[in-house]
Amino acid sequence: MSKTNEDNQGRLPNIIGQGTKIVGDIETNGDLRVDGIIEGNIQSKGKIVLGQSGVIKGTIKCGSAEISGQFDGKMDVVELLSLRSTSVFKGEMTINKLSIEPGATFNGTCNMPEKNAKPVEAKK
Repeated sequence: MSKTNEDNQGRLPNIIGQGTKIVGDIETNGDLRVDGIIEGNIQSKGKIVLGQSGVIKGTIKCGSAEISGQFDGKMDVVELLSLRSTSVFKGEMTINKLSIEPGATFNGTCNMPEKNAKPVEAKK
């Protein structure tokens, strides 16, 4: 039996490879990995992973995110945002939980809902 990268619902992740540039908006129900460049807005109910070589300029609304590359814009994350040691984050974020590794660069604002408030939902 071969091993695949499918999630538990049988979907493959969406991947924007290194050397690829997309100008425009992306909407997906699944996960998205970006190792290329995106200039536009991304909406995902799943997880967005920005690889070390990846660049996103725009707005992201997602369930969770892991940033290792460069992000410039506005981000709304329902659950956890992880900024890895190689990440460069410029802009504003609204998140439920935040993890920042030593070495990460963060320039901007961070808003977290109060503990008794409902988490921010990714909206269309």
